[in-house]
Amino acid sequence: MDWGTGIHALIWLLPVLPLVGAAILLLAGRRSDRWGHLLGCATALASFVLAAALFVDMLGRDGADRIVHQNLFSWLPVAGLQVDFGLRLDPLSMCFVLLITGVGSLIHIYSVGYMSHGPDPSGRSTGSAPGRRLFFAYLNLFLAAMLLLVLADNYLGLYVGWEGVGLASYLLIGFWQYKPTAATAAKKAFIVNRVGDMGLIVALMIMFATFGSVSFADVFGGAGSASDGTLTAMGLVLLLAACGKSAQVPLQSWLGDAMEGPTPVSALIHAATMVTAGVYLIVRSGPIFEAAPAAQVAVVIVGAVTLLFGAVIGCAKDDIKKALAASTMSQIGYMVMAAGLGPAGYVAAIMLLLAHGFFKAGLFLGAGSVMHGMNDETDMRRYGGLRTLMPITFVTFGLGYLAIIGIPPFSGFFAKDKVIESAFESGGAGGVALGVVAMLGAGITAFYMTRVTLMTFFGDRRWAAGAEPAERPENAGVEPAERPEHTVTDPHESPGVMTVPMIVLAAGSVAAGGLLAMGGALEHWLEPVWTEFGSAAEHAAPAVPVWVITLTTLAVVLVGVRIAWRQYGARPVPVEAPVDVSGLTVAARRDLYGDDVNETIFMRPGRRLVAGLKVVEDRGIDGVVRIVPAVLGFASVVLRRLQTGFVRSYALYMFIGAALVVAAVLVGRV
Repeated sequence: MDWGTGIHALIWLLPVLPLVGAAILLLAGRRSDRWGHLLGCATALASFVLAAALFVDMLGRDGADRIVHQNLFSWLPVAGLQVDFGLRLDPLSMCFVLLITGVGSLIHIYSVGYMSHGPDPSGRSTGSAPGRRLFFAYLNLFLAAMLLLVLADNYLGLYVGWEGVGLASYLLIGFWQYKPTAATAAKKAFIVNRVGDMGLIVALMIMFATFGSVSFADVFGGAGSASDGTLTAMGLVLLLAACGKSAQVPLQSWLGDAMEGPTPVSALIHAATMVTAGVYLIVRSGPIFEAAPAAQVAVVIVGAVTLLFGAVIGCAKDDIKKALAASTMSQIGYMVMAAGLGPAGYVAAIMLLLAHGFFKAGLFLGAGSVMHGMNDETDMRRYGGLRTLMPITFVTFGLGYLAIIGIPPFSGFFAKDKVIESAFESGGAGGVALGVVAMLGAGITAFYMTRVTLMTFFGDRRWAAGAEPAERPENAGVEPAERPEHTVTDPHESPGVMTVPMIVLAAGSVAAGGLLAMGGALEHWLEPVWTEFGSAAEHAAPAVPVWVITLTTLAVVLVGVRIAWRQYGARPVPVEAPVDVSGLTVAARRDLYGDDVNETIFMRPGRRLVAGLKVVEDRGIDGVVRIVPAVLGFASVVLRRLQTGFVRSYALYMFIGAALVVAAVLVGRV
């Protein structure tokens, strides 16, 4: 239906309010230095209030009446392509709108305190108004782009929001431009995301060529008449786009480096909103994936691999923000895996997504509070014993910790169990394999999150209170120019403007999962979205009884907690990371060689290709004669490294190949 009167005519204001705030802050210049942060918070809160009002009104409607279309204007026609710029507010987009504006507003408020002491982008001033004003402008811009992404009623409008999110994330990750690491991380995130963005561009082309339209209604309505090959190709390139935004294998390498941005950025972009855009794209495109089983299987495999990939990396990180970033990668993997299981999995994915928005944002803000009180120190090996000095941070972080590892009755217990149950419900040996993978991931999550909590809040105080840099243990024998910048004096609790948002998010970490699961509330809420195009959440009997799944998952979680306690709670934590460690630990510290793979497969060959093309351009046929031996030489170097002469290496290659074949066969039966 179209809502054109009353509050329903104001849907367009949801993205416009923060967009106007961003425009004012960027264009007003120094005149807005004193009140820029207040305007940024006000526009975010206004958008949330409007979203809440629309939500209340939607609650009073049933079925198809909850699906709203609002046409604003038409794009300029190009050949046979004519797209109406419209918005679609339905139960699915409403979930995201509330999450984006609600959590986004809390992060805006938190940022008032967090950014009050930080340097501006040039690094020259401390607590400067210009730096804070720009930061809030970028936050507003991000909210506007993300809201457009989830409200658009066609793929072209979604693409505009998609690219806006990429731009805003680039500006926020690289906000502290004076730090080379921040600038590099922003560029890396932008480039990796552009690889995924090409998938969305190709998907738009396929849609127009096949259906003559890019609107959701036309694409989903025509999916049944398209060929299997077309639908599979469309699904795979949409998955590629989702992998970029949601940091899924193989486009996951940017997420850890993105922690160079201010901590509120990590909470907003990499916990509650941007990384969930890929999940939204897959769930919104459900009719396409349901008509393309091969692409659906690919979604499941990517999610399952990523949830273990991120969990393993999280076990080896000593930087508190990077440990949480790896956790985000893993949790999004759960959501993507569930989204590949069809309508029943969609509900599980969205439930975990909403619960994750609360507890992971709370965990990131808790990490920022610790850093605030520890002079921006991020190494957990320099923490310890902070629970008595930062009690509010400890309690709120602890509630988020209990939620993410899935202890009842916290939100993660209901949400993650729903994903695991959906995996087993998918049936056959493939369903059992997915369920086991999800359970294993839950155990690893319990291990690394217990590790983070113990290293930060328990044990001996490993920071030298009041010590000068030269007196700190890690600086012994180190030249002043090479010493770390951070010098911890006396850790302290954060101000109320930071702790209040943390308390609200902690409350959500406790209650959100139960409220969403109670009586199938979320499933009934989302039902009109699936039934519009003929889908329905069908629940098959799981291969294992639900109570067995629940108890087994809890047992695995408690084993993970116990192992972490024995290693980091029952014995002293060294100030320096151990050097004599296993090969898996070394690999996890290097992000399972994600950057090395990208450099070997893409970057270096790309450089050689560009150099070779330049030679051809400059020297003609002589250049071709010279470039062929160079290419063959490079290929021989790469292949020669695989021929080590060690039987164990060849056995490993055979094992990996066999495991991939078995996994493909098992998942293919889902």
